[in-house]
Amino acid sequence: MDVLVAGAHGRVGQHLTERLADDGHHVRGMIRDPAQTDTIDGLGATPVVADLTDDVADAVAGCDGVVFAAGSRGEALDAVDRDGAIRLLSAAEDAAVDRFVMLSSMGADDPSRGPEDLRSYLAAKADADARLRESPVAHTIVRPGSLTTDAGTGRVTVADTLDPAAGSIPCADVAQTLAAALTAPAARDTTFEVLAGDTPVAEAVASVGD
Repeated sequence: MDVLVAGAHGRVGQHLTERLADDGHHVRGMIRDPAQTDTIDGLGATPVVADLTDDVADAVAGCDGVVFAAGSRGEALDAVDRDGAIRLLSAAEDAAVDRFVMLSSMGADDPSRGPEDLRSYLAAKADADARLRESPVAHTIVRPGSLTTDAGTGRVTVADTLDPAAGSIPCADVAQTLAAALTAPAARDTTFEVLAGDTPVAEAVASVGD
C-alpha cells in the first residue's frame, strides 16, 4: 500500500512511519520542516514537504491510504487539528484514497466534559472526526488516552468507550494500532478508544465492532 503519514516527525508519527515501512508499505512521511527530511529517510520513508495549512493535494496524489497523525501541541489548534485534518481529508476524497485513519483523542465525543485546558483541542478533534464520518472514504477514528514515551508492549485494550482514568498508552502502541486499523476489515468505518492492555494489537483491532 502507498501510504501518506501526516505528522510523520511527531511522537506517534515516527513510530508509525517506521512500522509501516517495516511492514512493506511504501510510506510518504509528510513534514512541514525540510530540516526533518533526514529523519524521515532514516525511518525508511520518502519525505514529503507539505503544510496542512496550505494545499496538500500533491502530497496525497496516488496514495492508497492516508493517516492523520499530526498535532499542533497547543499552537494553531483550529488551523492544524481541525482545518488541517479536514483539508487532508478533502484531498484524499479528490484523490479517491481507499482508506483514511484519523488519530483523535479520548474525550472528543464530548469536549465540554474534558479538562478545561484541553477543551479547545478536543473540540477541534471532534469537528474533524465529524467531518470524517460524513466522508465516502472508508475510515477509522482511533482515540487513545494519555500518551507516554514508555516502550511499547504490543498489547492494548480497545472499546467504543473507555474510562480515561483507567490508564495511558505508549506512543509506540498507538502507532501499531493505527497501522493495524489501516488494513483491518473490522476497523472499516469505526471509531474506537484505546489504552494499554493485555490483548495483542492485531487481535484487538480485529475485534472492533464485535
